[in-house]
Amino acid sequence: MHLKFSNRFMVNVGIIGYGYWGPNLVRNFSLTPECRVIAIADFRTERLTASEKLSPGITGYKNADDIINHPGIDAVVIATPVFTHFELAKKVLLQGKHVLIEKPMTSSVIEAEILINLAVQKGLLLMVDHTFLYTGAVVKMKQLVESRELGTIKYFDSTRINLGLFQPDINVLWDLAPHDISILNYIVDDSPYSVNATGVTHTNNKIENIAYLTINYNSGFIAHFNCSWTSPVKVRTMLIGGDRKMILYNDMEPTEKIKIYDTGYNYINDEDKKKVLIDYRTGDIHVPKLNTTEALGEMARDFITCIREKKQPKSSGTVGLDVMKILEASNKSIKHKGCEVVLGASDKFIEKKKALILIK
Repeated sequence: MHLKFSNRFMVNVGIIGYGYWGPNLVRNFSLTPECRVIAIADFRTERLTASEKLSPGITGYKNADDIINHPGIDAVVIATPVFTHFELAKKVLLQGKHVLIEKPMTSSVIEAEILINLAVQKGLLLMVDHTFLYTGAVVKMKQLVESRELGTIKYFDSTRINLGLFQPDINVLWDLAPHDISILNYIVDDSPYSVNATGVTHTNNKIENIAYLTINYNSGFIAHFNCSWTSPVKVRTMLIGGDRKMILYNDMEPTEKIKIYDTGYNYINDEDKKKVLIDYRTGDIHVPKLNTTEALGEMARDFITCIREKKQPKSSGTVGLDVMKILEASNKSIKHKGCEVVLGASDKFIEKKKALILIK
């Protein structure tokens, strides 16, 4: 794909949305070489006032269209509620500007596909902010998996729970799971076959605040996600198990985020098929050194560099689409009481005790 731009130019950026994540985006893009943040848009007066105090010299607008139509802006960052992503990003691309969208990419797979096709047609960069792909911990885990230090990967187990923040337009899987689904897809070189998801809502808006997602693979590898807005403690852990070694990733740890356990087991064949004989092995624990550069800064640099050098980023629109496919399938499964939904099977799913049937 041919991307517009030349490495001779400074990239002027506009940021739409100055809520929780907005100030972090402004700070990191402002520190990125060959990049200049020139405008922020937010319809809330108090947020624009806050931006003026934190980032003097950056123009504030109440209307997103003032950024989208701004002749001096080359690229736009969208950090708004999910239901607004598609229309805003489509307008940006039609105006001939590169775009970075916060996760999740859109509200549906078809919206994500439309944006990807539009970006290709226009020769523009479309990127999704899956920030964790740029952390030292995730980069190290990918290296360990690719080098086969863990052996053959057998499972991936993630827990991302805390108290709040209840979202008004998406459930807890759409809010929290994109982080870990993107990590899974980045680390594991295997294509998922289907998903099962269950969830419960404790509010009157029918939006699940506790949910569990299982991703199934034909190879026998399995991934599981536990997400909640109602936990009394904040937990950010991940287990990646291989047949040689295993990884514990704890993002709440200030320094020792990754521990590699030289621990495993072997299945012993026995003539008596009713017996299961397991040989357990316990070895040392290794704590690798990690790159501590701020991940959001790395993400911003990737976006700007790929615009200037006509490359595709680590967290491309296709990466965002792959996450969307799993999220959309999880919605179908939750609404049908956890039945298996086959990925890429149009609008079909497999129920445990029934044949493949069409979701109406």
